[in-house]
Parts: sequence; structure tokens; C-alpha cells
Amino acid sequence: MEAYRNSSNPFCSFFVFFGLLVLFMSMMPITNAKVHYHDFVVQATPVKRLCKTLSTITVNGMYPGPTLEVNNGDTLVVNVVNRARYNVTIHWHGVRQIRTGWSDGPEFVTQCPIRPGGSYTYRFTIQGQEGTLWWHAHSSWLRATVYGALIIRPKEGDSYPFPKPKRETALLLGEWWNANPIDVVRQATRTGAAPNVSDAYTINGQPGDLYNCSSRDTIIVPVDSGETNLLRVVNSALNQQLFFKVANHKLTVVGADASYVKPFTTSVLMLGPGQTTDVLIKADQPPARYYIAARAYASAQGAPFDNTTTTAILEYKSAPCPAKGVTIKPVMPTMPAFNDTATATSFTTSFRSPRQVPVPNNIDHNLFFTVGLGLNNCPPGASSSSCQGPNGTRFTASMNNVSFVLPSNFSLLQAHQQGIPGVFTRDFPANPPVKFDYTGNVSRALWQPVPGTKLYPLKYGETVQVVLQGTNIFTAENHPIHLHGYDFYIIAEGFGNFNPSKDTAKFNLVDPPLRNTASVPVGGWTVIRFVADNPGVWLMHCHLDVHIGWGLATAFLVENGVGELQTLEAPPADLPLC
Repeated sequence: MEAYRNSSNPFCSFFVFFGLLVLFMSMMPITNAKVHYHDFVVQATPVKRLCKTLSTITVNGMYPGPTLEVNNGDTLVVNVVNRARYNVTIHWHGVRQIRTGWSDGPEFVTQCPIRPGGSYTYRFTIQGQEGTLWWHAHSSWLRATVYGALIIRPKEGDSYPFPKPKRETALLLGEWWNANPIDVVRQATRTGAAPNVSDAYTINGQPGDLYNCSSRDTIIVPVDSGETNLLRVVNSALNQQLFFKVANHKLTVVGADASYVKPFTTSVLMLGPGQTTDVLIKADQPPARYYIAARAYASAQGAPFDNTTTTAILEYKSAPCPAKGVTIKPVMPTMPAFNDTATATSFTTSFRSPRQVPVPNNIDHNLFFTVGLGLNNCPPGASSSSCQGPNGTRFTASMNNVSFVLPSNFSLLQAHQQGIPGVFTRDFPANPPVKFDYTGNVSRALWQPVPGTKLYPLKYGETVQVVLQGTNIFTAENHPIHLHGYDFYIIAEGFGNFNPSKDTAKFNLVDPPLRNTASVPVGGWTVIRFVADNPGVWLMHCHLDVHIGWGLATAFLVENGVGELQTLEAPPADLPLC
């Protein structure tokens, strides 16, 4: 030992140590993952739109709320303080929330609401998602004004799978009422009728030039001739699918719902509420000002809707200045007709993943869920003022004839995790209780669903296929169906009743797109697949808020798997109590 120690050369030891250190570091994944801390104060703020100032619920006094910017792999810690007079929760729309279901946000599903004066800290990590998502309130109709963008860039050192754009702009499409949105939905709940439609659509909170008292604040998107920019478009409207165009410019779609897609070029987008679309736009037109416009895709025949158009302006920096006193109107795009289902379909069926993807096969749960409206007969003894739906009824909605009822004393996730009985049952039907001609003339006997809090149980790792079948009860319409806690592959869509013997041949099992919100076509169906690899209770619902309020929802209860990495984390200490 002595001889060995005495002959050791200190330089030699250093190089051995240094070599081992380099080897060790080279084996470690290179991560510069950051933790981002934010404070969200939910509060009433005076906001003036359409010539009228309203006390509006906002985050940090901003409408829309703050944009959060992170890299794939980063962690967000957002402390939400409720200084408003309503209960509130925040949902991070499209974030997988692997094992962090307590941070997902839907009221009475994964948490009790944050009461006025209370607070709650959401903690979660972005894992393997890049692109555009968004956050919004998930309590009553607060998300009408409580929302913002969540931008996820590639990990540091990684790049986009397309040429780096010169600049990026998030465009959040919203909906504005000349009233308190909570009053609007409460009135509809009292009367049983459909709620009043909005008074304007907005882009980044501004209605634009075509509305009263609005043109001074129209959003301007600056561009330089020849450059290619990225537009991150989010449909954050409450109740309306929207067409989106930029006058005289083509859009190259490169991503949707924080997944990359095989690029395709289009002149029009159609987004359902909840959906995001990333597009490249090349400034290749004569320098001028061009309207960016959005207006309704209204697929429900005869149903009232807001038929106005919101605009922003794409402005070339080298656009010639008009002579003094002369106003040159920006170029206006020709928008599709409100009921242009062909254009909507052509757009939604253009999506593909960039390459072959591992679509789940060997399906463990082959599910068939009807989605649509219903009408409840006026309850005995109720006054006619509370039954102002069609022919003295009350509007409702359901999946597989179950109209979803949220609990009020516990969240579903708490009840599951703590084994609290009587809060929900595990018997949501895998198929409609009665088979019928879903998109034909539906017998009036099938228009009244059964209320219930029924969940569909899944074991960890099971494969799931869901056929989402629209119905023609009262009226058929396009339904944007959102699944919390998961992305899913959309393997097919079509019109009429899904027919397994002939429609299975249409399945794209090679490169279907990965989404978190699927537009179920008007009078048609969509087929999705996913692997139940995220334990928790995950809401699946129509993202038209009027429909979720009526019960167009269900939830999957995904059991823990084996070991820590397949197990839901323990609830945080500050989880709000009901």
C-alpha cells in the first residue's frame, strides 16, 4: 500500500478524476429544464368593449390573461389567488399531467373549487409536448374572460422541425358578451332555454374594426416583406367553432394541440373551442394591410348564433402611408358560409402525423359513445318560466343517454383516491343502452336522458378505442370533444351512423394526427384511440360550454399501475376543500 500511495502522481489522479467526470456527464441526459413560478390573481377588473365598461373577471387585471412561455421538459408552479366573488379553478388545456391529476383543474372532477379568498398552487411538468396549448378557468362560464396562451418551445438545443420563423404571434380567438357571462348562464339554467349568444368575437381580447367603439384598439400583427412568421391560433371562444383566414395569404399548418403535423397548405382554418393550430405565413404579397378574420362555423340547423366577424390586421412595415385624411381599408378575406361543412371537413381531414406513429392495436375496450342534445320534460310542479326550451321543455345533453352530473361535496379524484362511497358509480355504459338510427329521425321517447355521475373504469396500460357518434336529437351539430390528461389519435371520421363493417376500412393506422380535442362532424362520427397510461380521473366532454353545463360529459377512471412511475402522486397539502 505504502509504495502505491507514494508513487501516485497528483496530475495523473486529476486526469483520471476528470476523465471519469466527463464520462459521467456524457452519460447524463443534457437537460436545462427550468422551473417557472407565476402568480395568478383572479379579480374583477373594469374592461371596456363595444362602448360599454363591464366588471370583468380577469387574471392579474389582464384580458386575455398572461401568456406562459416554457420549453419542453420545464415545470410550472402557478399560485392562483381568488380575489373574485365566484369559485374558480384553472385548467391547463392539453397538458398531459402525467401523475399530477391534482393539477388538472376541472371543478369537482380533480379538485374542489378555489373559494373566494382562497388560493391553490398548480405544479406540473411538460413532458414530450411542443407547440401551442392554453389555460382557462374550468368553473361555470368564467373562461369567457379567464384564459391565456401556454407556449411550449423545443428543449434548449433542439429546434423546430421547420425553418425557424422570423417572429411568432399568438392569436387567441375569444367571445365577448355585453353582460356578465355568469349571469348569462345562470339565466339559462333558471329558464331551461338556450343561453343568449355572444355580442362579439375577439382576437387577443379585441373585437376589431367591424364593431362599434372598437377600431382604435384593433390588434396589429407587423410583418416584413419576404419573412416567414409563425401564428399560434387558439380557439378560446366559449360556444362557437370558428373559421379563420388571412386575406390573400396561404397558411401552412405545422402543428395542432402541441403536436407537430405533416405540413399542409390551406387558405382557411376551422377550430373548435379548445383546439390550437400553428401555421407558418409568408409575407409574399404586395406591401399593404390585410385583415386577419374569424367568424362562426355554425352547423346546428336553425339554432341562433353570433354572426359577427372579428378582425386583426396583418400590416407590412413597408406598406405605403395613405395621403393625409385618406383611410385605406385593409383587404378583407372572403369567409366561408356559416354552414360550410364541406370546408370544415376538408380541413379536419387534412391532418396527419409527420411520420408513422405507434397507433394502439389489440384494443382492450371498444367503446361506442353517442354525443348530443336532449330535452327534459318540465318537472311536475315547475312553473312554465323554468321550462322555456322547445315546447315547454328544458335543454339537456348526454353521452350514451347519461346526462353527467358533477358532485358537490367531494371531487371525483378525491372520492376515488380516498375510497369515499356514494360520490360516483363505475358503470358508465360502453355502448348506448338503446341502439337507434342516431342521425335519422329519432323517436321522441329517446330525447330525455337519465342524470348520473357514472365513470368508465380502465386498468393502467389498457388500450382504448372510442367511436364518438353524433346524434340528431333536437338537432345535429359539430361537437368538439376534449379528453383531459391524454392525447389521442384520430383514426377516422365520417357522416351518418358509424358502420363497423364498412367504416373500419377507413381507419388510418399509419400516421393519424395526435390531438386533445376532436371535432365530431355534424350528423357524423369520429374514432379515437389511446393507451390508458396516466392514472387518475379524466373528464371527457364537449368543449362548447353550454353543452358541458347541460351534461355532455363523462369521465374515465384510470387505476394505478405498478410502482411509483405508474401511480398518481399524493394530493398536495393545499388542495382546496369543498
